[in-house]
Amino acid sequence: MIAFTQDVPIDAAFYRRITDGLGTEKPAGLIVHLAFERAEGGLRYLDVWQSQEDLDRFVEERLHPVVHGLLKEVFGDNLPPEPERVPLALVDVWGEVSARA
Repeated sequence: MIAFTQDVPIDAAFYRRITDGLGTEKPAGLIVHLAFERAEGGLRYLDVWQSQEDLDRFVEERLHPVVHGLLKEVFGDNLPPEPERVPLALVDVWGEVSARA
């Protein structure tokens, strides 16, 4: 399993546009994805995936097409770099997330 955090400079309304574009089908290999507001602005993601390959497949096949389309509305063809993912030393995963907020 892999886990990471990622700070993104978007608000909850932009995030909702991303999730609307992704649809409701859970990506293969996703264990949990949390998105929460940061006090200093933007959102922080916390993700746990079964494997790096599952994450990479989701990012390339589903996430990037949606996000890049939305970012082009703001930035045109000069897309900003993807925010850094900070790996976490995962010790345990316990529980279940069953629905989006």
